[in-house]
Amino acid sequence: MTPLPLIDLRPGYRITRVIRGGWQLAGGHGPVDRAEAVADMMAFAEAGILTFDCADIYTGVEELIGAFRTAWADRHGQAALAGLHVHTKLVPDLARLATCDRAYVRGIVDTSLKRLRMERLDLVQFHWWDYAVPRYLDVLGWLKDLQAEGKIAQIGATNFDTPRVREILEAGIPLMSMQVQYSLLDRRPERQLLPLALDRGLWLFCYGTVAGGFLGDRWLGAPEPQEPLENRSLTKYKLIIDDFGGWDLFQALLRCLRGIADRHGVDIATVASAAMLDRPGVAAVIVGARNRAHLAGNVAVATLRLTAADRAEIAAILAQSRIPEGDVYTLERDRTGPHGRIMKYDLNAAS
Repeated sequence: MTPLPLIDLRPGYRITRVIRGGWQLAGGHGPVDRAEAVADMMAFAEAGILTFDCADIYTGVEELIGAFRTAWADRHGQAALAGLHVHTKLVPDLARLATCDRAYVRGIVDTSLKRLRMERLDLVQFHWWDYAVPRYLDVLGWLKDLQAEGKIAQIGATNFDTPRVREILEAGIPLMSMQVQYSLLDRRPERQLLPLALDRGLWLFCYGTVAGGFLGDRWLGAPEPQEPLENRSLTKYKLIIDDFGGWDLFQALLRCLRGIADRHGVDIATVASAAMLDRPGVAAVIVGARNRAHLAGNVAVATLRLTAADRAEIAAILAQSRIPEGDVYTLERDRTGPHGRIMKYDLNAAS
């Protein structure tokens, strides 16, 4: 197994700085070969990427990771499981926000434990769809109780905006991390959340660092795609490109990243993710991977060191761009707007 850089998030809680994401193995992304998916996870772990991200609403993914954990223990011994970390999520359905109670939350946690074949969840990242239903502090309190029971090691959250993060911290909820969309194209966390996170010792996990694949060599020099796009992920991130400044400026960024990639012997996607790992307050980046096709690049994210010249070139492009409107996840919470209309809000009952 190749050693990769680790980071201590809390005493006794150390993870790899690249996290293997599981969203692309969920429903809606095409058929998944179970044996091949487990073999891919084994390959990631053997390459040194020992932290995995999933969610209660990623249909079938927790079960796949549970099978992988068993296979890992069979190969390396039960003690080797201590080196693996699995970060899952708790996402009550939009339709259940007003009625979810302690039993509902406990049921989701117990289901995740069973699927993942774990006695204690390493990290539960909580998401809440609608602030107009102000019960998220209740749910976090129940998660804190489950943490005290030993069912959860660490509590995190995902996609909460800055005022709510401050409210949660001031309520005494021991948040370790916040998972947010954060990339060279989408720097909304830098407006308000990042300064608070740095002040309060809250770590950021970044998803979307390659913008659904747009920040990759495939799109360098390509014509601007027209609707309908190939999948919901591309639709989502094309909106971000429009907010960033449009296709021409996006192409200028790709050309910049390609030049940096040439100097380091990697690809554009590796540079794009490494640039976020280079940012203050960022603990890890989540690489979405359907298989091991880009494993070498995923590993390189953790070891690539950008130079001052690299950073300056990227900054020159970003200085011409716009940061998408609002705080973290504000655009996506507007269910009538273009970013919110493509979201799916009631996946827990179906998972």
